[in-house]
Amino acid sequence: MYNNNMTIAEPNPCLGYARSFQALMEDGQNLPYGGFQPSPKATINKNAPVVLVLSPHPDDECIIGGLPLRLMKEGDFRVLNVAITLGSNPTRKQERLNELKGACEWIGFELIQTGPNGLDRIRPETASESPTQWSESVNILKGIFLKHQPVAIFVPHAKDWNQTHLGTHLLAIDALKKGKGFSPLIIETEYWGQMPHPNLMVENTVEEVGDLLCALSHHRGELERNPFHLRLPAWMQDNVRRGAEVVGGQGGDAPDFGFATLYRMNRWEGEKLTPAWSGGKMLGSSECSKQSLLKA
Repeated sequence: MYNNNMTIAEPNPCLGYARSFQALMEDGQNLPYGGFQPSPKATINKNAPVVLVLSPHPDDECIIGGLPLRLMKEGDFRVLNVAITLGSNPTRKQERLNELKGACEWIGFELIQTGPNGLDRIRPETASESPTQWSESVNILKGIFLKHQPVAIFVPHAKDWNQTHLGTHLLAIDALKKGKGFSPLIIETEYWGQMPHPNLMVENTVEEVGDLLCALSHHRGELERNPFHLRLPAWMQDNVRRGAEVVGGQGGDAPDFGFATLYRMNRWEGEKLTPAWSGGKMLGSSECSKQSLLKA
């Protein structure tokens, strides 16, 4: 096939672009699985304000960690990752805990264990089928809330598909209802199921995405089963596409973000969640996350 200048033209000018994505996935198979020294990080005062990340499984702390990472870097917040479960496979729990410790150490998040083997059966039906077990789990989480008095809590949204994600949301709500007079910001996250109404899009620099990937790479057992770490950058790119419309407004111009994560920021008022603002916000990498969002 020839163009007007009688030179050989590519029959599909987009084919090379598509192939480059396939090549990235293939090259990514050679990336190491953790086991390297963490990069130097600034020391954060133990009296600094706290944000909690409620992770249904080890690895969730990295997947949704774009905003927690920025709060730690830009706002000197202590980020405490609460390991709600260590997965459902009893033979993998301690191995997953070791992987989680490596990931948290590398990224700079502190780790809170809910028990030596995490909590069990954190699923929507457990509250009715095993009320005593559920109540014990609620009390453990309530104790963590009251001990650390977080400014904000990250938790999966109510329709995040995965049963443990759904259970973690319900567990957090029950623990909040038991902690009278406690009113943190609640920042809902998504991964398995899209939020219908996110109100915040947070940009991450390519260096921050690299940090999240490096931390995530420590979760070797899960990544060998499903290499979702290699698709994390593409997911964060697609969040920009979606966030431009559902956060910024239908038909609006997309921001010049490379990578982003979507959240829904709420206030816990009385016994319910209410949006922290009307409409949507887009937090660019040049803006301070603390001043723009939390101002603790």
